[in-house]
Amino acid sequence: MNGYLKLTAKWDKVFPKSDSVDHEKAVFHNRYGIYLACDVYRPKGKEGKLPAIAVCGPFGAVKEQSSGLYAQELAKRGYLAIAFDPSFTGESGGEPRFVASPDINTEDFCAAVDYLSCREDVDADKIGVLGICGWGGMAVNAAAMDTRIKATVASTMYDMTRVNAKGYFDAADSEQARYETKQALNARRTADYKEGYYELAGGVVDPLPDDAPFFVKDYYDYYKTKRGYHARSLNSNGGWNMTSALSFINMPILSYSNEIRSAVLLVHGDKAHSCYFSKDAYAAMTKGSAYAANKRLLLIPGAVHTDLYDRLDIIPFGEIDSFFKEYLK
Repeated sequence: MNGYLKLTAKWDKVFPKSDSVDHEKAVFHNRYGIYLACDVYRPKGKEGKLPAIAVCGPFGAVKEQSSGLYAQELAKRGYLAIAFDPSFTGESGGEPRFVASPDINTEDFCAAVDYLSCREDVDADKIGVLGICGWGGMAVNAAAMDTRIKATVASTMYDMTRVNAKGYFDAADSEQARYETKQALNARRTADYKEGYYELAGGVVDPLPDDAPFFVKDYYDYYKTKRGYHARSLNSNGGWNMTSALSFINMPILSYSNEIRSAVLLVHGDKAHSCYFSKDAYAAMTKGSAYAANKRLLLIPGAVHTDLYDRLDIIPFGEIDSFFKEYLK
């Protein structure tokens, strides 16, 4: 049973298919009963039980974009890797559509570990997770809870609870600013209920204003062009349910990242507007921790946020592979 999901049979990714991996689509479910769609990438010709990686992100993307590219590249290096659509998005189930939740989306990673642990071609003692952008924060949050996760990579990470509660660079970090945001979002809740329709927040702005900040232009270059546009991608189209931000304001993730015993690698471009998320997460994760020795921060010189979405000449797959090989053993 797949929860009545309709999965696209054709190859509709924004990246070319590799001849060195086998690909299939699959379905698993989380503990909230939501069925999740994934692409399974397996190294061609490999037999026996393999180390496995669950990949998700970026925030507002689908598995046909960056996460699928990462999963395919990992499979080329010998892992069984899945790229999945989070609950309420892409080909995955869940109603209403286009809702994000710090709890459910962390659970999505743990559910992926459930699925991988029960596959006959996976070594259940060698499972890692990799999150991109907003799902980098979810991956680290999952690692703080799920002791089955032996190694975690967060690439170009966002802490979505921090940015929703405090604004970019913490510029709106005040009780008054949060109150005004909550007032507006709760008014939107009333209107949504009355209208019977969930208003969307809008994806990446289009057309792009001339005076848009660089990071907005960076997102546009990926989500709104041939480079990364996908018909099911929230950021490429209508965006998230507008009231999704409410739970992120009130329920911070990463609260217990300092207690993660398993290995964590944070990868970020040093020119990315979002780099402070990884720098601060690494500092919090290692400060006074008895488990700091297996935590790493890798900064990529000159790279901006979306360079780590799809630039194969910039994404440090060699270092990521070495990290997983070291800790998935």
